[in-house]
Amino acid sequence: MSDELSTIDLRILEQVQRDSSLSTSELADKVGLSQSPCWRRLQRLRDEGYITRQVALVDRAKFGSSLFIFATLKVGTLTEEQRADFNRKLELTPEILECYSIFGERDLLIKVIAPSMDWYQQFIFKTILKLPGVIDIQSTVTLAEMKYTTALPVRGNKAL
Repeated sequence: MSDELSTIDLRILEQVQRDSSLSTSELADKVGLSQSPCWRRLQRLRDEGYITRQVALVDRAKFGSSLFIFATLKVGTLTEEQRADFNRKLELTPEILECYSIFGERDLLIKVIAPSMDWYQQFIFKTILKLPGVIDIQSTVTLAEMKYTTALPVRGNKAL
């Protein structure tokens, strides 16, 4: 994917991942372009789907203390209708921040934000175990966040 992008394109992507609120003029200064060519490149990166959306990152500490909990789920065989119901309920549960299907003995990995362990215990029984097909859950509670980023390494990463 990055073979199609110029060095300037990559610099633009790096900058907007750091701060998407930069004006076109500020972005142009940071990447070494004049404003019009910078705007055109930024538009092309949006049009081609390199930039899918722009969001504001909220400081979770401002909302009180919270835990990140990673849980693996074992899910039984689901019909297409049950799978659609599962996915809909997953999307409608704001405390589940991320969900991935995984290889191995477990089927899914979810990332949950929880205000306390007591809350999480109730969440397991009232929400997670009521999702269609969920047979078992194993949880890992984080102690500290040592690294957090939303930025993808756009240069020199062959995985992208």
